[in-house]
Amino acid sequence: MDHPGADGAHRIGRYALLGRQSTVSGREVFAARADDGLLVTVTVVGPRLAADPGFRDRFRAAVEAARALSGAFLAPVVDADADAPVPWLATEFTAGLPLRQAVDRHGPLSEPALRVLADGLARALAVLHAAGTVHGEVSPDSVLLTMDGPRISALGIVGATGRPAPSPADDMFGLGSTVLFAASGDEPDTDALPASLREVIGGCLYPEPPDRPTAEQLVDYLRRQDLPALKGSWLPPAVTADMAAATAAVGSVSAGSGGRDPFPPPPVIAAGTGVSRRKLILGLAGGAAVLGGAAAALALSGGSSPASDGRAGGPGSTARPASPSGTRSTPASSASPSSTDGPERIVLAGPDAVKAWSGAGKHAPTCLEASDKVVMVVTGTATSFLDAATGKSVFPRLNTTSDLGTSSLKYPTAYADGVFYLLCDTPSRSGLLAAFDAASGKVKWATKMADTDPGGGTHAAMYLSDYVAVAGDTVYVCGGLLELDGKFSTDSPSAGYIRAFDAATGKGLWRVKGTDINNVLVPPSGSHLLATSAVPSGKKPGRVQMIDAGRKGARGWHVSVPDAAFYFTTGWPLTCYAAGLFLFAGGKGDTLFAVDAATGSEKWHQRFDAKNGDQVHIGAPFAGPDGTTVYVPVGSDLAALATADGTLRWVATLDGAGEMGISNMFNASLRTSGMSARCSADTVFATDSAKTLWAIDAATGRARWRYSDPGQPDVGFLWTVGGDHVFIASHLTLTAIAAHGR
Repeated sequence: MDHPGADGAHRIGRYALLGRQSTVSGREVFAARADDGLLVTVTVVGPRLAADPGFRDRFRAAVEAARALSGAFLAPVVDADADAPVPWLATEFTAGLPLRQAVDRHGPLSEPALRVLADGLARALAVLHAAGTVHGEVSPDSVLLTMDGPRISALGIVGATGRPAPSPADDMFGLGSTVLFAASGDEPDTDALPASLREVIGGCLYPEPPDRPTAEQLVDYLRRQDLPALKGSWLPPAVTADMAAATAAVGSVSAGSGGRDPFPPPPVIAAGTGVSRRKLILGLAGGAAVLGGAAAALALSGGSSPASDGRAGGPGSTARPASPSGTRSTPASSASPSSTDGPERIVLAGPDAVKAWSGAGKHAPTCLEASDKVVMVVTGTATSFLDAATGKSVFPRLNTTSDLGTSSLKYPTAYADGVFYLLCDTPSRSGLLAAFDAASGKVKWATKMADTDPGGGTHAAMYLSDYVAVAGDTVYVCGGLLELDGKFSTDSPSAGYIRAFDAATGKGLWRVKGTDINNVLVPPSGSHLLATSAVPSGKKPGRVQMIDAGRKGARGWHVSVPDAAFYFTTGWPLTCYAAGLFLFAGGKGDTLFAVDAATGSEKWHQRFDAKNGDQVHIGAPFAGPDGTTVYVPVGSDLAALATADGTLRWVATLDGAGEMGISNMFNASLRTSGMSARCSADTVFATDSAKTLWAIDAATGRARWRYSDPGQPDVGFLWTVGGDHVFIASHLTLTAIAAHGR
């Protein structure tokens, strides 16, 4: 996502954006982190509302009033900027799941959970209304489910700034609609409301505002019912697990919050009793701070000399300051490289892609994987196999599913040597690793993976399966460990794991875990893996370490990497392998190091400078199938380097604006994990922040074609590469495009 800020397009004010959480009333909501490690939720005001006369004054006054508000079910306002080009609001971060997402994936809430939801929202609104303010946008999108009850922001932007201003009765209608959605889903049905809530929630939906109950009356109504207190967690296990996975890449509450308990007292739903709770410690895979340098043009320095501390990862001894040059008139300014910097930058421009075929299904795909002949399509109901050339079904459907699917945190599919692999569930079993024969669509084997790690007679940790990959005759599953009863600080490391399985039988071979394993790279061949780790606050150096699969996961060489909080993220690798070398970001995040995979000895390093003097932070490198070229995304630029010595071959650059109207950039430059760049034999595929997929000639850096779907989901489309085609899923539609566009 592309946004303005002091450090370039990756920031809002002093906050580094970690990833989009949701869209509320047309406004983008992001998880973000301050330089001191404090996690917040940032809401970006839409341009139409920001242009409304008087909005900024009303917004500024509302922020000052909201700073004084607090309550168990309110997310307090911690920061805002009414005068920024794009106004924004920051509230205290709370680990949780949007109500709409929870209901869409797991169905309506139970009666006890509905009562907790109604009570918590009413208590939050009671605080706002008593202070003379109105939220104005209580809805399934703005309500966050946490382990301790629902949360809404202490400042609803529409309620604070709208003209005409909404009333407290409007908030109560929003509360009623939200609880009704939680009880019945997208098709409202008051009969779905339990008897204990039907009368009062129905009253919230009365057409005449004066007839609706107040927030205080709703709280009192629920209290007087004196129903038995809820035992255990108020959320079902499926929602709790989904919450953990969805929040894992963000991190947990910062140690900079003053040492107080990050969870408020539980909601009270009966006199003298309360909802018992377990602390959900999130953030094992989190902390991929999105750092600046978004659109800075590239100037390279470096060579084969070792780093100044004698190891890869430290500041390069050959680093030089970038030479001054002019700037482009974009929020993240950059400059064209001079003739001494190597090839001139190539501005990407190409025709719209020509579809090889396109078709619609009954269910939206959650995962895609492809070979040169078959496309595996996974939905929340089944797994299908399609002919890559025609899009027609070729094998019977299987009952394996993946509800969470592919995301910035998870990549649950792989293909190698005629076999598809999938992290999946079936109607009768969950937590499976399955292998399917790509020639027949039949199940070769399915292995149940234990999702918990016993400790002292109780389950002490939960395995979160984030990534599956294949190397030779071994399948690897990697992810984070969710400590259910521990304590977490952004200044402390957390554990990840690697599990190895026989690719022919599914039999478990070995497993390792530890705080030195967060993000894992599995090369397509060889016995050396690469694990990175860091603490999310970035106050301690990160670590890059070889894992020797030939010795059942024994640790090998390692190097320390400063300024590497992004290495805390699990999921898609943030490092790459090419021609016997591991390549990763080091130095101050501006240097690409190439080291021998077996020994860790540095072969070369290359530093990237911004011609305008901004700090550069390179994205996740990736390599072509033959290993001769490595590609490095740096904001708006994509550089192709020779793997052998780091020589610059070409630089392609994006022009124009991203989705939010600021300078466009490659998604792979964000370092938030998630597959956003990939290669076929002679084509580089990469997505940008304008939600466009580019096909780039690997030899020249020039665009072959571009593809964009105006109706694609807010999070963008799914895509994968198989043979010389790319396959794209957008809502119910699956599209195939040839690499050469013919």
